[in-house]
Amino acid sequence: MSAKRGLPSTLKMRHDRHYVEELSSHTGAPIGRMISMDKLEPNPNQPRIDFGEIEELVASIREKGVLEPLLVRPSEVGGRFMIISGERRFRAAREAGLVEVPCIEMDVNDREVAEIALIENLQRKDLTPFEEADGLQVLSERFDYTHEEIAVKIGKSRTTVTESLTIAALPQDVRAICLQAGIESKSLLLQIARQPDHASMLAFASKIAQKGMNRDDARNERKNEQGRPQPYIYKYNPPGREFRLEIKFKRNEVSNEDLIQSLEAIIDELRKPQ
Repeated sequence: MSAKRGLPSTLKMRHDRHYVEELSSHTGAPIGRMISMDKLEPNPNQPRIDFGEIEELVASIREKGVLEPLLVRPSEVGGRFMIISGERRFRAAREAGLVEVPCIEMDVNDREVAEIALIENLQRKDLTPFEEADGLQVLSERFDYTHEEIAVKIGKSRTTVTESLTIAALPQDVRAICLQAGIESKSLLLQIARQPDHASMLAFASKIAQKGMNRDDARNERKNEQGRPQPYIYKYNPPGREFRLEIKFKRNEVSNEDLIQSLEAIIDELRKPQ
């Protein structure tokens, strides 16, 4: 692959080194050049679904052109290129009537394409806490990255990454309550996610939704709850088995004999003819 050419040496991309250069440091040297719009095609696995309003970007491109190159790689169809990063700029440039745009051609595989596209999506300013959390969870699970590695790649603190992944672990029914009630504050979602069990998460999310609590209201509520005697919860999660058991008592002190009697009552109930 030939050396980088075509783009001014003074041109800087908005992404820090950890974004593009770090991801492609082991690949061939990127090539910068102008590419015809009709030779570009979107990434079919683009993680971003909603590209938002692009009218302002269209107006800016009409006046100043595309200031930040698109990242592309050769397509399976000869002479064409798939967009790795910059589809929103591509759409705006097409609407602005441009016939070619500045691109950086990269020699990357499918895994790296998915990673770059996902990281670019995570660097958007308008992400909701759930969108950010889900994106980071994909990085963690699909690419097997630690919290520290993700933090380096997206340019955020490890604490931020850990908090987002905590939100990603919220059960779907709890998440549904939050979405329906418009609970979008990361602080509120974290307080819900840090409840001791599923039932407590549901109850706390419902209370926030019903009372329209803000961050401080929720914190005060948690302090009040923590000051009260908490119900006793027995958890049984045997390794290698496909079930786990959780029994929540109405009182906060339960003896082994109480627990055995409760389990026997459950067994007796299950043995009754249906």
